[in-house]
Amino acid sequence: PAALVMSDRGLVFSAGRPNQRVSAAAAAASGSSNKSLKGIIAGGITGGMEICITFPTEYVKTQLQLDEKVGAQKRYKGPIDCVKVTVRERGFFGLYRGLSVLLYGSIPKSAVRFGAFEEFKKRNSDAQGNLSTGRKFLCGLGAGICEAIFAVTPMETVKVKFINDQNSANPKFRGFFHGVREIVREQGLRGCYQGLTATMMKQGSNQAIRFLVVESLKDWYRGYRGDTDNTRPIPKLLTGMFGAVAGAASVFGNTPIDVVKTRMQGLEAHKYRSTAHCFVKIWREEGPLAFYKGTVPRLSRVCLDVAITFMIYDSFMELFNKLWK
Repeated sequence: PAALVMSDRGLVFSAGRPNQRVSAAAAAASGSSNKSLKGIIAGGITGGMEICITFPTEYVKTQLQLDEKVGAQKRYKGPIDCVKVTVRERGFFGLYRGLSVLLYGSIPKSAVRFGAFEEFKKRNSDAQGNLSTGRKFLCGLGAGICEAIFAVTPMETVKVKFINDQNSANPKFRGFFHGVREIVREQGLRGCYQGLTATMMKQGSNQAIRFLVVESLKDWYRGYRGDTDNTRPIPKLLTGMFGAVAGAASVFGNTPIDVVKTRMQGLEAHKYRSTAHCFVKIWREEGPLAFYKGTVPRLSRVCLDVAITFMIYDSFMELFNKLWK
């Protein structure tokens, strides 16, 4: 006999014996929730591994964006000079100043990002598990906004303050927990959420572009090789290439937002009344090219970062799908 069965998509018309229908519905629900949980765990592992590899380029990018002085008074001549000055003054590990902050935050950030994307993807895909172009963009946007609120904003604020503090004559932060304690004592919890709007704009646009590009390239490749059921894994090197393309697209698309976000989170953030005021102030005092400060180190970091991230993430998801039924 036929019957209506409740699923995560609502009431579905189903045929067969009642116990078969219930078992199928339960299995589908279990599989969907498992996929989101796998995404969270795989994303967390990916975030920790990826940041240890790419942090020096993030450090250089942030230093260049904080270098507000004009003309001959600028501290750094470019990314290579920034590396030379830092190593000369503080040694090689000076390039890893603030790593602990990013490491503490990268694991939950990546976990939230991929877990949210898997959840949004599950709820928006068709019966064959495919997403339209618009829905790929929106799922990525939602994942980026989630990570901005729950992980990225407090992590980035503390990281930027740490790096900015290093440029002071007398650095006051002795370590991660001491720095967080001082920030909260002086500015309250709100001090860890400076630049929230700019960060939501940055992360939302970042992940919207990246997931759209990667998922679209994966779908194109599956169609090219005739993989209609989406079961055959995509070669990891190719996944990395797709990730690098997605990373480059996101850099050119939202570096101005990243510059505003960095300024809003620095130790001189009190100069700006809002995100819009920061944007206008940079435009008037430093010119439009200031919005692309740090593009070269950010481009190299992000392309490598996104390529590594998707390669590691896909590897762990394939492993989990084999071992975790």
